[in-house]
Amino acid sequence: MGITNALKRLELPHESRWINDDVRPVDKACRTWGFLTFHNFWLLINCNISSYLTGSSLIPLGLTWWQAIIAIVIGNILATMALIASSLAGAYYHIGFPVFNRAVWGLWGSQFVIWNRIFLGIVWYGFQSWVGGECIYLILLSWDPNLASDIPNTIPAGTGTTTAQFVCYIIFCVISLPALWIRPHKIQSFFYISSAITLVFFLVVLIWALATMGPAGFGDTLSNTASIPATGGPNSTAWLMLYGMMSTIGSIAAGILNQNDYSRLATRPRDAIGGQMFAFPLYSMIGSTIGILTTAATQNRLGGDAVWNPPTLFVSLLEKDASSGTRAAVFFAGVALSVSQLGTNLPGNALPGGLDLASVFPQWINIRRGAYIIAILSPIVNPWRLVNTATTFLTVLSGYGVFLAPMTGLMCAHYLLVCRQKINVDDLFTGDKGSIYWYTGGVNWRAPVAWVIGVVPTMPGFVAAVNTSISISDQATELYYINYLYGFLVSAVVHTFLHWAIPDKKLDGFVKEATPANEIQALYDSRWGVLVGQEGAVESEIQVAKGVDV
Repeated sequence: MGITNALKRLELPHESRWINDDVRPVDKACRTWGFLTFHNFWLLINCNISSYLTGSSLIPLGLTWWQAIIAIVIGNILATMALIASSLAGAYYHIGFPVFNRAVWGLWGSQFVIWNRIFLGIVWYGFQSWVGGECIYLILLSWDPNLASDIPNTIPAGTGTTTAQFVCYIIFCVISLPALWIRPHKIQSFFYISSAITLVFFLVVLIWALATMGPAGFGDTLSNTASIPATGGPNSTAWLMLYGMMSTIGSIAAGILNQNDYSRLATRPRDAIGGQMFAFPLYSMIGSTIGILTTAATQNRLGGDAVWNPPTLFVSLLEKDASSGTRAAVFFAGVALSVSQLGTNLPGNALPGGLDLASVFPQWINIRRGAYIIAILSPIVNPWRLVNTATTFLTVLSGYGVFLAPMTGLMCAHYLLVCRQKINVDDLFTGDKGSIYWYTGGVNWRAPVAWVIGVVPTMPGFVAAVNTSISISDQATELYYINYLYGFLVSAVVHTFLHWAIPDKKLDGFVKEATPANEIQALYDSRWGVLVGQEGAVESEIQVAKGVDV
């Protein structure tokens, strides 16, 4: 009885099994993301420590610096194409990732995709928070260079962390909590401040590294001599460059998948398209290139070791020189990097995860509650183990692409080819056979079939990459090296073919109606215009959409 009463008190207003105020299409008053907002969003997401690590961790594979940059550039061009295509439904129909996937997978089938994204949100939130803790560690270390010894370590060495580092991780997690209260359509001011600090900091770091490297010059990180053959199997330059391209895409694959969560907030569709088309690849390339150049410029002064992680770099500098000037530089670096990590973690993981949970449990969870749940659950992924080596980091990034690329390919194919840009938004919130997205028992069986075909062939390579003691053929390894491209294209083609060969009658009838897509988009653009929080808003809007007199 007590639990029942507690759950009753937690219930949200205007709920149903499929919708609440945060899950419903965005009304005009909340479509506040213009060109500059999307620009600042991708500056934060792509010009940060993760991008820095992605670029500089390609070189230990055996690539030269210019080969790594080529892989990064091509990878980002491909990622931009996938990003734009995957965000069109949100830009034109103002619906988020979990809602649109009801059209792709079916009303119940979409739960599979949503829960996968929730899991990734938890993983990435934990990883970014751990890196944020390293930034807090810099701040405290600038105050007390002997911090590591002043806080006795009681954590076993094999864990991958120390007590001091773990305390800093907890501090970052705690100071992040107030930011989770920000609603997506009111986040512009946060973006302006954090993106400006982030961009200035990374440019200053690059200028400092180049200006102070002295006569020793660049380390062998910028070597032009390749130690591997140009072609001839998965260990050749050509295949490792392909692997680098897929890793570049894999590092942002989760963001590509759920970008409808933010494109739905666009003031105009062209703001979402234009604001992302240039900012997304530009800042990813900048962040990765800065990582390569800074690593090379600081290598010789650190005894020849290539230090990839910015917090580790500043710790090393402080160990060599604990003067007041160095400590001040480390302090400001820690503050700027902490802001950058917070600016990445909030829109990149917490808010999308919050919306996903809200779509699963609309009766009790909204975006804010969901974001806090993501934050609370994130420590279970042991994020301190994800950043130990460049090899582990790349394996994690590529592993994400194996599972996410087919999901993204399904979304793009469904919107552009299967539905021809037509969506019956009303039926996305109708959880019965009356919906054209009910398919077979609420599941569009074509989607899981296409997803499995896109995933299974790359799994041997993924398993071998995680467990290096397992041997597989060169062909299986090479297929894994192009996992994102293979998964995206194959799943898209299979999904489209199955809908052509065995069409769903209701969906096919809707798509073949004479009404063009732009007229349907215009209809829904003005239909969801009631204010969030208005009494009975959600239920009334659905009824009006269906022609019911209310």
